[in-house]
Amino acid sequence: MTAISQDAPDIPDSDVTPVAGRVGAIVSNIRLSGDLPDSTIARLEQLLRLHKVLFFRDQSHLDDAEQERFGARFGEPFAHPTQGALSGTASVLDLDTRRDREPKAGEAGGARADQWHTDITFVEAYPRITILRNLVAPASGGDTVFSNTVAAYETLPEPLKALADRLWAVHSNAYDYAAVRPHATAEEQKQFARQFTSTVYETEHPVVRVLPTGERTLLLGNFVQRFKGIARADFQKLFALFQDHIQAQENTVRWRWQAGDLALWDNTATQHYAVNDYGDQHRVVRRVTIAGDVPVSVDGKRSVALSRFEKPDAAIAAE
Repeated sequence: MTAISQDAPDIPDSDVTPVAGRVGAIVSNIRLSGDLPDSTIARLEQLLRLHKVLFFRDQSHLDDAEQERFGARFGEPFAHPTQGALSGTASVLDLDTRRDREPKAGEAGGARADQWHTDITFVEAYPRITILRNLVAPASGGDTVFSNTVAAYETLPEPLKALADRLWAVHSNAYDYAAVRPHATAEEQKQFARQFTSTVYETEHPVVRVLPTGERTLLLGNFVQRFKGIARADFQKLFALFQDHIQAQENTVRWRWQAGDLALWDNTATQHYAVNDYGDQHRVVRRVTIAGDVPVSVDGKRSVALSRFEKPDAAIAAE
């Protein structure tokens, strides 16, 4: 591990290495903690606005509590609405591919997020920042791909921008799990229902969100169920059109994880995809999310929560 100066809290440009042309940078020579100076946190915020995703190697000194303390420097920790948080923490979510029992609150079992998504967009004020710490990395595979959704919008042709500016989408955590994972076992489907859809949320967001910076970003991903006022057949085509721009190689960066890595990303300006190519190899990550605010559309309207429905235990058991 590179020696870290305790006397120079601010991060020089020489310690910031862009990974791809439009998204992602490695920040070197920093030991993350909840005790970093305000000037360092401000510099990280500046770098996050510029690069959207920041990567840090050699952060194995962090435990759950310190990861959360570091996250709290950026805002209020935000627990997952249906999975809660690990005991003793406000927001830490445990993702372990080898959990062979029914997960407790705050544990997401063997879930693999191999769909393009922005975290928790099925609620109004979804997280502004996500912080993911790797404890156990597969020897091969298990990368995460990130996309800059601001760049995706900015590179749209003007007629498509004008169309996207007017569209609204309904996001929900109740999607067709069997269709997405056709090889899932009946038990895996039941576990998904127990963990992720015990409470069903529906929220209407603008397809184009105006960020506090004035940037415009495409707000889509796998939680989108339909576009307001658009027939399903047309929705599917339009969704694919815009989502394909988000997933374009030019707008993405692929990160090869090592144990001790930490990624910090702007969850309002990105999507990500956890590549599910590592078979039964062990992978453990811990996630902290930081609360965001309610999105605003191009014409100044705010996102709206449509419904929240708690399923009875019998209904969950029957799924």
